[in-house]
Amino acid sequence: MAIGSLLRVLLALLGALLPGAGSANTSVQPQEAIIPQGGSMNVTCLATCDQNATLGLETPLTKRVVNRGNNWVTYELSGIQDDSSPICFSNCGAEQTGASVSLTVYWFPEHVELAPLLQWQPVGENFTLRCKVKGGAPRSNLSVVLLRGQEVLDRWPVEGHPAEVTTTVLARREDHGANFSCRTELDLRTQSLGLFQNTSATRQLQTFVLPEIGLRLATPRIMEVGTQSLVNCTLDGLFPASEAQVYLTLKDRRLEPTVKYSSDSLCATALVRVNAGEEGIQQLRCTVTLANQNRRTIENVTIYSFPAPNLTLSQSEVPEGTMVTVECKAHPGAVVTLNGALAGPLGSSAQFTLNASEEDHGRNFLCSAVLEVNGMKLYKNKTQKLLVQYGPRLFESDCPRNWTFQEGSQQTLKCQARGNPTPQVKCHRTKDKALLPIGVLRTVMRNISGTYNCQASGYHGVVTREVFVSVNYQDQNNTVVIILVAAAVLLATVVTAAYFYNRQRKIREYKLQKAQEACNIKLNTPP
Repeated sequence: MAIGSLLRVLLALLGALLPGAGSANTSVQPQEAIIPQGGSMNVTCLATCDQNATLGLETPLTKRVVNRGNNWVTYELSGIQDDSSPICFSNCGAEQTGASVSLTVYWFPEHVELAPLLQWQPVGENFTLRCKVKGGAPRSNLSVVLLRGQEVLDRWPVEGHPAEVTTTVLARREDHGANFSCRTELDLRTQSLGLFQNTSATRQLQTFVLPEIGLRLATPRIMEVGTQSLVNCTLDGLFPASEAQVYLTLKDRRLEPTVKYSSDSLCATALVRVNAGEEGIQQLRCTVTLANQNRRTIENVTIYSFPAPNLTLSQSEVPEGTMVTVECKAHPGAVVTLNGALAGPLGSSAQFTLNASEEDHGRNFLCSAVLEVNGMKLYKNKTQKLLVQYGPRLFESDCPRNWTFQEGSQQTLKCQARGNPTPQVKCHRTKDKALLPIGVLRTVMRNISGTYNCQASGYHGVVTREVFVSVNYQDQNNTVVIILVAAAVLLATVVTAAYFYNRQRKIREYKLQKAQEACNIKLNTPP
């Protein structure tokens, strides 16, 4: 602004503040106004003067006269970008006076943004909401509201260009998934223009709880190559449990667990198959990942190989009298016991030789191997059966020499021979070669009586035994005599009983008669 203009402004101000003794005065309409940035408005300058006054308007704004009259003039101010105080002045004769108008420009913030939040926020810890505001006026009427959903957390005035408003919030479980935002409020209700709001984009918060301790890994201490075992990894007290990831690894091999979630815990279960080549002490790891944080626990697992011992017979089926070698070998490092006898100095093998006999037929040989792994004793067994060919043999207990039966009884005739393979036994009567029905339940008849030659035929020959069969029975004539005698005895008994009964009856009748006669005589005797 030129020096002359500044002087006129100062003079106008002085004239407004210190009016002279005359009636000259300058006023402006309106005295104050609030307009949108870039807008236009009319300002009228008026003078009280007893002569024609000279009127003017000092302002850096673009202006033009839109109307004038006697001692007044109206200007149009356009393109108003900032607050301003144009000054109307008038010259009445040698006296100059002035008056200013207060122009307030309002405009809405051009940018409102809530700063990004951490991807995950620990429950129970404070975090900061930062709202950045660019532009907006008048600042005395501009404030920022920080929101959780529709809940007002804090309110601050906007200061500075650009402005940043912050507030601290305690993260809670219920804040997981909550939307946060900030909102500017330009309150021009006192100027009858209303309340203007502008809200930022929302930011979603994710809260979590991942305990420092409590991760448990349940696994067998030892695992055998070629077997499968279940391992479990559990963690309680985490939130949100369903967002957690679980990783199980054995050595460098990643397992595929099945994970079950509850409200605040998880349980991962995996079926581990141990492969050859993994023998030794291996690490089983369980890692739980939540909110870019990890919790890990490790357990050592001893993987071993322990196949069952190898039990062999030089021959598994032999004739009696054959020498048989029994040998048992186990995995290196194991100690074997063969039928209760410990192995030799090397410990992993044992053997002995036997002369196969009838008593050895069906004998089970047991080889037991024991291996110590990580302080635990493990056992593996193997059995093998020996079959011995022998016989046939007939013994009194299996085929008695004397058989006695009662005719008509139900009997199973038994004559068995021992041997392997099982011998066949047939008994023929010596006089007529009749075959004795052996091993069949039947009614005994007297016609099977006699002497029999029982022959047992087997893989190693034939043996015989003479047996005697007797059948007890009663003769039919004797039976008739016995029946007649029994009938006679019965008849005599009946006759005798009838005789004595009749005799006793007659005695009673005689005594009764005598008693009646005595009574009659007594009644007829005169008194």
